[in-house]
Amino acid sequence: MNYPHPLLAREGWPILIGGGVAALVVTLWAGWAWASPLWLFFVFCVQFFRDPPRQIPVGEGLVVSPADGRVIVVEEVDDPWLKRRALKISVFMNVFNVHANRSPLDATVKQRWYTPGRFLNAAVAKASTENERNALWLQTPDGKDITCVQIAGLIARRILCHVDAGAVLERGGRYGFIRFGSRVDLYLPVGTEPRVTLGEKVSSGSTVLAHLV
Repeated sequence: MNYPHPLLAREGWPILIGGGVAALVVTLWAGWAWASPLWLFFVFCVQFFRDPPRQIPVGEGLVVSPADGRVIVVEEVDDPWLKRRALKISVFMNVFNVHANRSPLDATVKQRWYTPGRFLNAAVAKASTENERNALWLQTPDGKDITCVQIAGLIARRILCHVDAGAVLERGGRYGFIRFGSRVDLYLPVGTEPRVTLGEKVSSGSTVLAHLV
């Protein structure tokens, strides 16, 4: 789940191969003018499915961002999964961000929940409760509980999660992918110290979102 792994995410290989072959065939049979939209789509997919290496911070209690994007929520709320008060930090991904999802900390997956739903704009608040989503209950070695939720968006309609209950994750380890624009919500124990502010741009696996105390 950590490097080495392909610079282009394996989740995108079928789309990249199909798009590249289609563009090449149309180019050979009909010329560049007809094929140009297909080549533009192929180039877009290459940038969308890029999956660069990240420098993972080292330090006790550090919670790294599970996604690239922009922080849109930092507030205390009710965790709908573990039924408790929690610090919620949400990261919104647009179509130009890297969409590989990484574990926010060293943890064991205690449970996984998948909920079908709508495909509203992932930046709006009700996306957390109405959109298609995949939630992981993560527990740290010292017993702290975190909920990490992948949420589909207006364009993103495919959540991929490669782990299930019992999996052991490392901070910054790659565990999933969301295709084409979405968000990730983190629910952290009350008392956790946030290290980011609204509107801040963050990078998966390398930006510290919070510190568990």
